[in-house]
Amino acid sequence: MKIDLAVLHRQYDLHAAEYDAAALRALRSGWYIMGPELSAFETEFAAYTGAAHAVGLNSGLDALTLSVRALGIGAADEVIVPANTYIATVLAVTENGATPVFVEPDVHYCIDPDCIEVAITPRTRAIMVVHLYGQAAAMPAVMEIAERHHLFVIEDCAQSHGAHFGDTMTGCFGHVGCFSFYPTKNLGAFGDAGAVVTDDAVLAEKIRMLRNYGSKEKYHNELCGVNSRLDEIQAALLRTKLTHLSALTEERREIAAKYHAGIKNEHIHLPEVREGAEHVYHQFVVRTSSRDHFKEYLHAHGIETVIHYPIPPHLAECYAYLGHTRGSFPRTEQYANEVLSLPIFNGMRTDEITYVIDIVNGYRPSVPQCVMQKGHR
Repeated sequence: MKIDLAVLHRQYDLHAAEYDAAALRALRSGWYIMGPELSAFETEFAAYTGAAHAVGLNSGLDALTLSVRALGIGAADEVIVPANTYIATVLAVTENGATPVFVEPDVHYCIDPDCIEVAITPRTRAIMVVHLYGQAAAMPAVMEIAERHHLFVIEDCAQSHGAHFGDTMTGCFGHVGCFSFYPTKNLGAFGDAGAVVTDDAVLAEKIRMLRNYGSKEKYHNELCGVNSRLDEIQAALLRTKLTHLSALTEERREIAAKYHAGIKNEHIHLPEVREGAEHVYHQFVVRTSSRDHFKEYLHAHGIETVIHYPIPPHLAECYAYLGHTRGSFPRTEQYANEVLSLPIFNGMRTDEITYVIDIVNGYRPSVPQCVMQKGHR
């Protein structure tokens, strides 16, 4: 059996007629940029998250970058970021001239609040939190630290559409929440797209201006902006998919529950769910100290996997100037050497799930290794 990490056309197939109708509606309207579909999607997505405002953008990276810029963070400033994240989180900081200050992750792969406070300096302006793999970070603890030190909180929600901590959805704890709608996301467009949500009307208006060359009125440019507009076709498609997001999320949770119940292998560490949080399983990430061998074993049995992420940002070539070396963030580097994402996607068949479980349970390391323990070894 051949199983890919994700099969996007199956999600399309689930509601193909609705997606086709939405795309045609936008195409036939004759209005393709900054029109009624975008306005409606922004209203609907804000309502879904519980935020007062949503602003559609071209990508998740633009959502992060423009949020940092709109908060007035620049060259003299530092932003605390998780060391265990995709590089886009960090690029949003450096694109604005600010300095990223890395902090180690907790057992749930998100930023560890216990490590944040020691990283705060007089130059710190914000904490950027990533709800990695679909699970909310420890937001009450993060917010308490931020409020005490008068810091902005920017939430990277690229992987956490619909995830909650307590009664609050990710994106609605901090000053601004930043979403990606890249096609593989739980709420994915059929191309590039992103958005921010916020309760701050002034901040929302500033980001609206920044996305459109820094102007409210054509040819009157008040800010140095960019071109980062969510087009009408993607907005129409996202409106359709948003109506199904709760069901799509529940399907992912059901697949994850089958993995949790079925995978019984002492060499494989399964993801842990944070107390008080609701996981939406953008990825189902396992760990093993023989990760590369495990990945090859799965590939040989037709199961495709991906490492999220093999090179931590502090070791990326583009950030060599920051002076970090291997060993600077050992917990992050351990995760980079051990994590592996198993297939999980909407439309995944029961026989495929069972096959993955059976193959994972049959895995044995090529050389003796310590049995994986919960938490950090």
